[in-house]
Order: sequence, then structure tokens, then C-alpha cells
Amino acid sequence: MFISYFDESGDDGFPSYSSELFVLTSVYFHHSAWKSNFQVVHDLRKQLFERYGLPVKQEFHAKEFVTDKLPYHGKYSPQQRKSILFEYFDMLLNLEFKVISVCINKLKIKRPQYDVLKNALTYNVQRIENDLNYLGTDARFLIITDEGRVSKMRSTTRALQKINYIPSQFGQGSYRKEIRNLIEDPLPKPSNESYFIQVADLLCFIISLYVKQNVCSPKIPWGKRILNVLTYGEERLLLQKIKTKLNLKATSSNEFGIVCYPK
Repeated sequence: MFISYFDESGDDGFPSYSSELFVLTSVYFHHSAWKSNFQVVHDLRKQLFERYGLPVKQEFHAKEFVTDKLPYHGKYSPQQRKSILFEYFDMLLNLEFKVISVCINKLKIKRPQYDVLKNALTYNVQRIENDLNYLGTDARFLIITDEGRVSKMRSTTRALQKINYIPSQFGQGSYRKEIRNLIEDPLPKPSNESYFIQVADLLCFIISLYVKQNVCSPKIPWGKRILNVLTYGEERLLLQKIKTKLNLKATSSNEFGIVCYPK
């Protein structure tokens, strides 16, 4: 059994929206690695408390942390915030897990009825399924996510397990492939009670910064609060650190395996 944890960056609205990008990230691993993975993250949180005073049980929400918003406002200098980010990514190397990220660029959408969350979730689930099939095992997986979008995700995954049309790489058509390895509906869990949803949140945030500067044309600038902590190019350094954990088979069109739609 594999467990996948999902989180997102940006809003999933369209045609009205507040963010140009919507990033949906899954982190997944075999259930036998859960306890050791938990201990690795917990040990880091204890170290961050000892070094910087970041409470062990406080939710780590990457965007609010980097941009110095509540509940972190005024507690950490820009250099401390950068150091904590890099220490988090150093820790990720010690986890036994894989990462898949799907980015929907709303500036490229041409269909007014485009369902951002449904498409992002579909592309992500397809790639988890493909990866488990590639392993040659009869593995199954389930989804754990925060409570905010679980209803919409439930309807999408139920439909995927009935009919799942995949765009063909060899033409303009598609072929039918039902999702077989997913079990249960997506299960809700508050993000403040899950280290792994928080890890997915952190990865979503950094990947959104990467896409804005390295995939979008023209580039989308970061906000001033982010540039107080990170400089352009450091998002690539962070992703390079964990490249061995990224599912590079998710797409051949990006060096970090980040799936970007529409094409």
C-alpha cells in the first residue's frame, strides 16, 4: 500500500482567479516507510525549535512563512527564513518518498469551461498510477488531503476509476485507461496535523516560484516579500537538491519532471 499526500499552491478558480498558476503536488511512499519518514521530519522540527524557536507542533505554511505573515510575522529574519527553507530541503533527502507536481497555467487556457482542479488532479493521479504499474507490483494507493477541496477531489477520483481518457502521444485522439490502483475516496486530514501535507505545501510553493521564472513566457515576477528571502535562481538550487526524489518520468519536457498544462 502506498500513501499519497496532496496539497496545492494558488487558487483553482477560472475564468476568475487571484493567481496565474495552480500547482498540485503529491508526495507518496510505501506504508512501511511512514514511521521512519515521520521521525525524520519530527527530528528536523525539534532542531528548528532549538535553533530558531519554531514550535514543533506549529503548522509550517511555506508562503506565509517566507512572506513574513501571521503566525510568523516579525519572529524570523530574512536570513533565518532562508536557512530554514534550505534545512527543510536538506531533510527531504532523508525521506523515502517520491514527488509529482502538476502546474496549470491559467494564462494559457483557451476553453472558458476549463476545470482547473479536476485537470490537475487527473494528471497527477494518472502519473502515480503509471509509476506503480512501472514498479511491476500489485500496489494500491490512497489519497490524503486537507479538508478544503476533498469534496471536489472525491467526485473527480470516482469518475477516474470508471472512465479515464488519456491523450495519445501518437496522434490527436485518446485512449481509455481506467485508474485501477486507487482505493477509497480521498481522505480528509487537517494540514496542521500532517507533516506530509505540509511537505507537499512547501514543494508546491517552491515549484510555483520555479515555474514562474523558468517555464512561463514571459516570466512572472515574484513579490517583494519573497525576494527579501530568496533570489532568482535559488528555487532551482532547492529543486536540484532533491532531484533524486522527484518523479522525472512524469514528463520528459521538464528537467524536474514538473507537468505543465495547457501545452
